[in-house]
Amino acid sequence: MQRLNVSLTIDIPEEYVLITKLEFEELKSKELSGVYWNMKDLELRVNRKQEWIKENVLYPIRFRRILDSENGGFVFYPRSKGQTWSFQASKMAEFLDDNFVQIFSI
Repeated sequence: MQRLNVSLTIDIPEEYVLITKLEFEELKSKELSGVYWNMKDLELRVNRKQEWIKENVLYPIRFRRILDSENGGFVFYPRSKGQTWSFQASKMAEFLDDNFVQIFSI
């Protein structure tokens, strides 16, 4: 059992661990590392239907130049019927955070 000594002693159950805020932030950032989303996953993250996402995020040229894997981006745009969308989760999440105002002020 870990203990934190201040003006009183608090018992910390063994299934818990104290870490620094920096360590926590690093763990959170790695949470999406190596994870790929499909369109349904992206719909859940953005809280919008795929038609809206396509119209406001994926197809506008200012974003597609950045996103499209053919341009070195992190989104696979289906090229033929039967192919599915694929998004590199960590980079897509960062893109959505960084471009929130541009995406939602359209």
